[in-house]
Amino acid sequence: MLNIPQSYTGNAFTNVDFDKPGRQLGFVSIPHSPNGDAWGVTQVPIAVIANGTGPTVVIEGGNHGDEYEGPITIGELARDLDPGAVQGRLILMPANNVHAVLAATRTSPVDGLNFNRVWPGDPMGSITEQIAAYVAHRIFPMADAFLDLHSGGSSLDILASAIIEPTDDAALHEKNVAAVQAFDAPYTVVIANMGDQRTATATACRAGLITVGTEMRGRGTVSLDALEVCRRGVRNVLAHLGVLEGAASPARTDRPILELGGAAAYVYAPIDGVFEPFHDLGEHVSAGQPAGRIHRIWDLTAGPVTVHYAADGIVYGQRHPGRVALGNCCVVVASPYGGPSR
Repeated sequence: MLNIPQSYTGNAFTNVDFDKPGRQLGFVSIPHSPNGDAWGVTQVPIAVIANGTGPTVVIEGGNHGDEYEGPITIGELARDLDPGAVQGRLILMPANNVHAVLAATRTSPVDGLNFNRVWPGDPMGSITEQIAAYVAHRIFPMADAFLDLHSGGSSLDILASAIIEPTDDAALHEKNVAAVQAFDAPYTVVIANMGDQRTATATACRAGLITVGTEMRGRGTVSLDALEVCRRGVRNVLAHLGVLEGAASPARTDRPILELGGAAAYVYAPIDGVFEPFHDLGEHVSAGQPAGRIHRIWDLTAGPVTVHYAADGIVYGQRHPGRVALGNCCVVVASPYGGPSR
């Protein structure tokens, strides 16, 4: 049973027909009346590719506006995928946080909100909340599966990985793990966002959807290696779900599953400064080991401050750029996965 409302009561409208076969490229339009536009709309790009019978898969990119591998992959599918190769329906949304995508920022410049912390949204809220509400209450009830394609954005460099969203539904958890392993990323990581349920993937799991996330490097650039992982991985999952013709690639079940084990996974900056890491991505580290140091390069009387890991594992993500402020995330450690519970 769905744990989010299925009815949509907002003002958004679209020029695509979700039930029409073939390829359609269009927009979800939401009335938006900022200072410079009396009767304008925010337009969120959307594509629908449908043919035959099969599951409906929603693929989202641009959840944050400074993450690029996912939107590129989705755009290629929207333009180039032969509808005749599809069995089912793809709903492709490459730039959902569209104002942030246009500004190349993590959060929306319109209302300052993080799109991935407002779900399931509010159809009468700010523009970011309205977009989330449309996806959660109008798109998700049509869907069987959801792929949410992230990268590390401008502030992190993260190992290319497919992400398992935790769920208390044991049967759905098994399906999520199978789909994530079918993606065949170099790393598989369980990320619970420290229990925050306001994310797109947490909302998709509450709606009963098979859910796959990603983290595809970052640094505010396009990684060619990660882009290829993303392109291949999305098609792997679509084959696994039976939407694309052809046999799915065998899922790699031999790779260990990792997790971000709560607050201990994160190393935070205790002061403002420039972070000097002591280890590269993928290196094994131990709790208590120095992770790096922060230099106050503007103050010759202040020596560097050393920060330490609080968990055993591998260096999964690292701060980019080097300048940090009090409370910024400097390093993330992924540890062996302990089980399906949060």
